[in-house]
Amino acid sequence: MRHRHLSCIVLLLCGSLAATAQDARPGVKPDGTVTAPTTSVPYSALASPQARAFFPKMLAAGAKAPPITAPIAESRAFYDRMNSDRAARMEKLYPVQVRHQTIAGVGADVVLPAQGVAPENRRRVLLNLHGGAFLWGAHSGALVESIPIASLGRIEVIGVDYRQGPEYSYPTASVDVATVYRELLKTHRPEQIGIYGCSAGGILTGQAVARFIHDGLPVPGAIGMFCGALLDLAGDASFVAPLLNGQGVPAHPLGLDALPYFHGADPHDPLLQPGLSPALLAKFPPALLITGTRDMALSSVVRSNELLRQADVPTELRVWEGMWHAFFSDPELPESQQAYTAITAFFDHHLAR
Repeated sequence: MRHRHLSCIVLLLCGSLAATAQDARPGVKPDGTVTAPTTSVPYSALASPQARAFFPKMLAAGAKAPPITAPIAESRAFYDRMNSDRAARMEKLYPVQVRHQTIAGVGADVVLPAQGVAPENRRRVLLNLHGGAFLWGAHSGALVESIPIASLGRIEVIGVDYRQGPEYSYPTASVDVATVYRELLKTHRPEQIGIYGCSAGGILTGQAVARFIHDGLPVPGAIGMFCGALLDLAGDASFVAPLLNGQGVPAHPLGLDALPYFHGADPHDPLLQPGLSPALLAKFPPALLITGTRDMALSSVVRSNELLRQADVPTELRVWEGMWHAFFSDPELPESQQAYTAITAFFDHHLAR
């Protein structure tokens, strides 16, 4: 399969897509496939003016990302520079204190609000599972996802430095999350613990909860799955979102099987795709799901939400107009700030005090 370069921000797992597959004439094939000539799609008039101005800059910056086949050291260095810049910008808006520690042998970045943990949150804690294609994102990526939540919510957030590919493979990341979770259960009730993640971290959040259930551990009080959830990429958004983000329609959407971390894994394993098991989903805690209309994970997230609701799990689905994959990694956008507020409010509502 011929891979082309894609924006690191608009990709679900910062990977690559096949060559575009568009016919010259518009029409509908017998299987329902819609074909169209090259076309122009305006940016959403319903998004904020700030997002409208930022969108082309974001795509231009993402075009410099190494391909997923690049040496892992090159990719990690690129994303660390990008995320370190974001984290520095965030700390100016959301002051925090950060320390690194080891929890039961697993590295972690502990983020605390500079103004102190709120009294009602002294027994609560959040685990953040960073994004990055199960390849990169440790430390600086975890800070990007932790800083605004810790500061705005005045709550302790622990970014888990789980093992990634290509050095490690599925299910080592889930095992690491379970290890940290077991340690927290020694000092916290499960209903006082929340877990969330974006992109690969959103997928890992679902996988971790499935492993807790499989291993007989109590589930946390609430979870958040953002721009990635309980199923592999599929559905309309996996084709339409790349088009809306200037990449064209992919012949084949990026799937988890394209990522080194999942090489050799059984795609039908419900611990890998919990959405395949209604029995597992029925035991899930309340879940917040976040995506955007230009996120290639939109269909997967929306379908995951529906599967959870069918399993009688309380959910909250938030979809931001005009927003791309992991849009709230940049803190200046009004949509990002709205997402931070939604996340902190959700966990405040669902976690035990």
